[in-house]
Order: sequence, then structure tokens, then C-alpha cells
Amino acid sequence: MKTMQVNSGKQGTVLIPVEMPQPEAGPDEVLIHVRAAGVIPTELLWSPTTHTKEGAARTGVVPGHEFSGVVSAEGANVHTFEIGDEVYGMNDWYAEGATAEFCVTLPQNIAKKPATLSHEAAATVPIAALTAWQGLFVRAKIRPGERVLVHGGAGAVGLFVVQLAHLHGASVIATVSGPDADFVKQLGADQVIDYKVTRFEDRVQDVDVVFDTVGGDTRNRSWSILESGGRMVTIAADSEYETDQRVKDAFFIVEPDQKQLVEVAKKIDEGRLKAFVKAIVPLDDASVAYSGALKSNSGHGKLVIAIPHNGAPLTIHTAGKL
Repeated sequence: MKTMQVNSGKQGTVLIPVEMPQPEAGPDEVLIHVRAAGVIPTELLWSPTTHTKEGAARTGVVPGHEFSGVVSAEGANVHTFEIGDEVYGMNDWYAEGATAEFCVTLPQNIAKKPATLSHEAAATVPIAALTAWQGLFVRAKIRPGERVLVHGGAGAVGLFVVQLAHLHGASVIATVSGPDADFVKQLGADQVIDYKVTRFEDRVQDVDVVFDTVGGDTRNRSWSILESGGRMVTIAADSEYETDQRVKDAFFIVEPDQKQLVEVAKKIDEGRLKAFVKAIVPLDDASVAYSGALKSNSGHGKLVIAIPHNGAPLTIHTAGKL
């Protein structure tokens, strides 16, 4: 099968095309014929990309751990899906990813993809939507009527946080750059603060939950606006190495969850939750997508790698257009 692998050299970290043997599903695994993979550019720098669980250096890694595709084969112990089912989900951070024609995952890490989305649009959802879901409902345990401040409300994760918090009956405040204000209001934000011109603490106080996707000074300034009993959750990468116990307690990394994927797909198919595709590129251009050099007119959602199959041409789709 064709893959795109991480290669580090004098030109920096890039992805190069490599032919690899098609993987086989183990007894408890599912083989996915990948149709599209979501892109998180910073993944190339993450520890699971550069090192094994035991700490040894990894080379030739296939990135991309969220995908949409078709069940191609199942292990002997798997009876959850049928061959040909269209699914979406994640695989293990230390496994070879989905920037390839096939990948292997566990059945509990995937669910039937939203029927109303193309594979390209569905591939933008798993990690971002599960991160929002777990931060709001598992970690912060938000309640209807609470005030939620979302830092980075127009980002790939933030746009799901805004929507889910709004659907749950929370009063949503979001920090964004000025051009994104109308977009985030349409997602359900009750108040939008342009962080480039206004300090958020000058506009809002006594919030119940801060959902931080930015980190650094933004996260650190947010403690002062939490009311007594308020909760912060953060996914900012720099939080993982903070010594402040409050930050360590607030930080989390998303985990696969089939039940949550099912609920997310249901809300999407009901039209209550929207997904957004920033741009779609073919597998051969994956390195450009990960480099950050690719420009897009939409500006919202994620970049997606599309994997043609059976000689089918690449079709450009959009989703969640407001």
C-alpha cells in the first residue's frame, strides 16, 4: 500500500511517499480502508511520533490518527461491524496512522460515520469533537445555565466546544480574532471577545468553566476569572510540562470512545452539530498540509488528506457551511 512517512533531514521534517506491506487485522482489530485522514500539524513533534512507549527513537512513522473509511477486514474476535461499513474514529497514537491507504484500529475506537458527511468532512471530527466532549462533560461536568469561556473558539477544537456547550444550555463566551467573530456567534457563542484588541479579563468575570486551547499567558490569566468552584480544562501542549499542580490537574489528552462518537454522529446527522473542512489535499501533498504552508479561503476546521480508491478521482467536499 502507499503511505506517507515522516522523514527528518537537512530540509527539516517532511513526509515522503513509501510503499509498505498492507497491514493485517489482529484477532481483536479492524482493518480500515482509509478514505480521508485529518491533519494535526503539531503531531510531527509529539512524543508518540518521535519515540516508542518505551522511549526508543521512532523513524519512518506514518502520521494521522483520525480518519474516515470503510471496514476492510476484521479479526476473529471482532463482531461489531460488517465488511463495507463506513466508519470514522481514531487509532492508537503509537500505531502507524491513517496517512495511508489502510490502517489498523480497535473496534471500540470507531463508530459508523455520520451519514450526512462525506469521508473528507467526517475525518475532521473524531479528535476535535471527542476532545470537546470529554473536556466539557467528563472533565468539567458542565451544567445548563453555567457560563463557559472558550479560548480559541474558532479553532478546530474550539468550534466543537462552542457548539456542544451551547447545545447543553450553557452561556458561551469565546475569545477569537476579529474576523472570526461572526462565525463563532453563528455556532452559538453568546459573547465574543477579540483577544487582539481586548483583554478578556476586562470583559468577563465569574465564569464557571474555562476551556483553554491556547495555553501560556492566556491560560495563566484565566485563573482569576473563575468563580469559586469554577473549573478549568486545558489541552494546550505546554500544559503537559507545567509544574503548577492546578495546570497539571486541568490538562488532559483525548481518548477514543465509541459511545461518544455515536452521540456526535447522531447530533451531526440531526443537523445540530456542524463540521468544517479547511481544505482537502491528495495523499501526495500530505507534506504540504503538515508544513503549515497551505493557505485556505475558509479558514475554519481542519485540513484533510484524501486517499483516492479504485482509481476514483479526488472530489472536493465542504461541510457545515453556515
